[in-house]
Amino acid sequence: MTKNKSDITIVCTGGGTGGHIYPGLAVADAVRAICAENNKKVHIYWIGNSSGMDRTIVEKNIGADGKPSADRFYGIPSGKLRRYFSLKNFFDLFKIFAGFIASFFILLKINPDVLFSKGGFVSVPPCFSARLLRIPVYTHECDFTPGLATRINAKSAKKILVSYKETAGFLGVSSAQKCIVTGNPVRPVFYSASAERGRSFLGIEAADKPVLLVLGGSLGARQINYLVKENIEWLCRRFIVVHQTGTKNADDFVMESAAECVRQNYRPYPFIYSEMPDVIACCDVVLSRAGANSIWESAVLGKPMVLVPLCGSGTRGDQEDNAAYFEKAGAAVVLARENASSEKMRTALEPFLNADIRRQFGEKARSLSGTEKPAEKIAGLLYTEVNKTFVGV
Repeated sequence: MTKNKSDITIVCTGGGTGGHIYPGLAVADAVRAICAENNKKVHIYWIGNSSGMDRTIVEKNIGADGKPSADRFYGIPSGKLRRYFSLKNFFDLFKIFAGFIASFFILLKINPDVLFSKGGFVSVPPCFSARLLRIPVYTHECDFTPGLATRINAKSAKKILVSYKETAGFLGVSSAQKCIVTGNPVRPVFYSASAERGRSFLGIEAADKPVLLVLGGSLGARQINYLVKENIEWLCRRFIVVHQTGTKNADDFVMESAAECVRQNYRPYPFIYSEMPDVIACCDVVLSRAGANSIWESAVLGKPMVLVPLCGSGTRGDQEDNAAYFEKAGAAVVLARENASSEKMRTALEPFLNADIRRQFGEKARSLSGTEKPAEKIAGLLYTEVNKTFVGV
């Protein structure tokens, strides 16, 4: 692929879930902004999973400048190496090898100045291919403890970008020396979110109760949904409950014969789309899983949290680690494992009826996200790598 010698070309990779894609798109938008400020033309390409949601999310994402975040999406086969015995590991080896061959020739054709990885197993073949082609690799880990993909990508990376300084301690000595603390990139709209717009969207004019936002991801969290349904009247006597049920569970929350307080104060939504930043801005407390992006978005907006991390054999424990960090910092209350009960949830939420306690937790949360914008910091590092000169962001 031919390009003007003065043009900048960056390849981003990552996917499998929106949590690996949206933060990377925030970085891509920040790269475009810094290049525009410096009168540089930039080309940004994305390598993601050939199946699933990756292509749709990347191709539909429009930056603040009104332009697509990525110039083009390339899909590659993606496999996953599980930490337990499974026949799927055998078959996925072939997918990983196919993904490596595909990404190698994509990168050979594009010849980018730098590759930025946001993680997920789809990012492993492009990172290894970039290493073979001597393309600088910058990889970012959003969770408190690094996942297997990050541990593998670290061997190919020139720099490892982490959200928390403590994360470096979970990597080997050589990898830890390559770590830079950047924070977790969130989309720019979270920094300009409006509580007034959020209240307008929710139809909340004059709230005489604090607003509790319940989040469980696009498909919902069965455990959190159960806790809400089991305690719906208790919750609605004390809070206005805004509940993202998930698209799979929306029909379960039609309550035709519910108590008066529920009819007045319960607002279920299958999924909240572009309005989410404004909805978080207008809420008083967040009850959520402890995914890296959702807790960081809440922290940016200074919201106290009650976290119910995903636990058990289906997870590596990253959400428990994220939640424990926020709890230790005084920004959240955690309900993990046997503590994720109705009684414990009510006990955890009761103090947040007090505005002073909400303010104290919210301030701690905001302090964890820092004053810098991680997407802009990462964009500055990538720009510096390409230009070999310091650029303030």
